[in-house]
Amino acid sequence: MTGAWDLPSPYLHRVAALDRDIDAYGHVNNAVYLAWLDEAAWAHSTTLGVSPEHCVKTRRGMVVWRSQLHYQSPAFAGDSLEVGTWIVFGDARLRVDRRFQIRRPADGRTLLRGLIHYVCADLDSGRPRRMPAGFASRYRPLPEVEAALENGGHRAFAPGVERREA
Repeated sequence: MTGAWDLPSPYLHRVAALDRDIDAYGHVNNAVYLAWLDEAAWAHSTTLGVSPEHCVKTRRGMVVWRSQLHYQSPAFAGDSLEVGTWIVFGDARLRVDRRFQIRRPADGRTLLRGLIHYVCADLDSGRPRRMPAGFASRYRPLPEVEAALENGGHRAFAPGVERREA
């Protein structure tokens, strides 16, 4: 798909592919995409009021439990990119799921789609712990995202293992 975001109202984080991001194959290394997703998640969380400093102060944080990434097209040095992210699930207790899409505005091409599952953890023990109320009230899907997900649900979204068209 080109030219469109998968879901409405993405939080947008802009990144640029630098020379140091390029691997031996001449395109952005896969690990760099993951770093961009992490940057976008933190930037979005901070705008929601859950900054890294807040997490350290409360001794709670959302940690990655599972990542599913579907690389669809390469990025190259000099590319300006947009990382869109959406909270698509939050149980207000332990779990938050976040979708991602990386697009190249110059041609509208989607380069990556991802789904990352997070669990709230105690930063001292590393063990899962119930979210503080401030997390639970902020890590919720937007109403327009919930409405868009009702038709198929985000749980059916499994990057890299979608059905192939015949």
